[in-house]
Amino acid sequence: MELSLYDTQSRSEKIVTSKNSEVITIYCCGPTVYRDAHIGNLRTFLLTDLVVRALHVLGKKTLVVQNITDVGHMTDDFEEDKLLAQGKSESRSARDVARDYEGRFHRDLAHLNISPADHYPRASESIDLMFAHIQKLIDLGHAYVGTDNTVYFSAKSFPTYGAISGNTLEKLKPGHRYDYVDDGAKQFHADWALWKSSPNRNEMVWNSPWGTGFPGWHIECSAMSLKFLEGHVDLHIGGIDLRFPHHENERAQSNPIVNGEAVSQWLHGEHLLFEGRKMSKSAGNVVLVSHLLDKGLDPLALRFCFLENRYRSQMDLSWESITAAHQTLAKWRLLAASTQPTARDSIQALNQEVREIVNEIVSAFCDDLDTPRAMQILRSAVKSSLADNLKSSLLNAIEPLFGLALTRAIDVKEPSSEILQLLEERRAARAAKDFNLSDALRKRLDELGITIHDGPEGQRWEWKI
Repeated sequence: MELSLYDTQSRSEKIVTSKNSEVITIYCCGPTVYRDAHIGNLRTFLLTDLVVRALHVLGKKTLVVQNITDVGHMTDDFEEDKLLAQGKSESRSARDVARDYEGRFHRDLAHLNISPADHYPRASESIDLMFAHIQKLIDLGHAYVGTDNTVYFSAKSFPTYGAISGNTLEKLKPGHRYDYVDDGAKQFHADWALWKSSPNRNEMVWNSPWGTGFPGWHIECSAMSLKFLEGHVDLHIGGIDLRFPHHENERAQSNPIVNGEAVSQWLHGEHLLFEGRKMSKSAGNVVLVSHLLDKGLDPLALRFCFLENRYRSQMDLSWESITAAHQTLAKWRLLAASTQPTARDSIQALNQEVREIVNEIVSAFCDDLDTPRAMQILRSAVKSSLADNLKSSLLNAIEPLFGLALTRAIDVKEPSSEILQLLEERRAARAAKDFNLSDALRKRLDELGITIHDGPEGQRWEWKI
């Protein structure tokens, strides 16, 4: 099997392949570390993890780079860097703000069992890379120094601008706010800043060949992706909101340097709503991983919910759905630990019936990450008449793909002597077809926190969640 994903630029599904070697190079746009990543951001970061897990199950090697934006990301009015603004609000330096929220970002990834990238280059530590990249664009005639000493990319110098989003230069009217708005200094209204002149700013500025200033938002991804992935990105991943202008500008900045397409495939994840509304500070519905922890919910319940929705579809999440996922996860972990699995090492070593289910699940992942279908296959198998030891084998076998910590060690309470006696009495009552007594014993066991399941193999019990 091969992994096929929807490519935003070609508007079609493509098999993920490696251009230059056996290693598939992946770049994922990372966080701007001036605040905590909310769960909508984390849905996009999970997308990279799911892609990598699928590729690894298929025996592919990957090299993943995710940038840390700690400079150059402006506020909506383009008057101030977001990190500087946050530093003022918290009465500390922009650097301290960035390192704090960067650490919290990594903790959130760990809570969701998102595998770390191979490299996390910081924008603030890659300024020289940006200088070199900008100078090459100037030398190639794709960039110029404006009358305000800001270096701009010449949008007209890149004829295929708009190939990813459809926002061609002809559609971009003057006054559209897609970047810095110093129109008088630009040669064309759609040009954007590669290096922003800022002689009067005291913090988060650098001396450059073009004067004191700081990098534009887009240039860091072009410079860092080509440097750390050796000149080519096989798969570029980000949220749908980055498609324009960020990824259009990045493509325009990168392609001239490599004299071709710097990225083979563009993958975008859709927006997340929470209880029917877009998350925002003004709406008061921004949800963080810490909020789940405060409610006593397993953060992997959030991952569970994400898996039940297609990455290319807008998703509406709720506390009710997260709580339900939390309960299901606990039940599956109990099942995974309830019996000794028949095989853990390879799909080939599994029972034939289990192996077929695993292959169905892998096939769903390979079909443009159809995780809802994969989850439905797993749910059906768990509810089926498959023997418990085979269900346990299945849950163990698919854990590397789902990343739900299904094999996590759990504290299993030992049943009291009273519970054991009631269970035996109920088993005997059912054998004698005394269903009235059986139902009465079920009710008593329920009061003691025991859930009973009757099936072809007889009576099975578990602690209530």
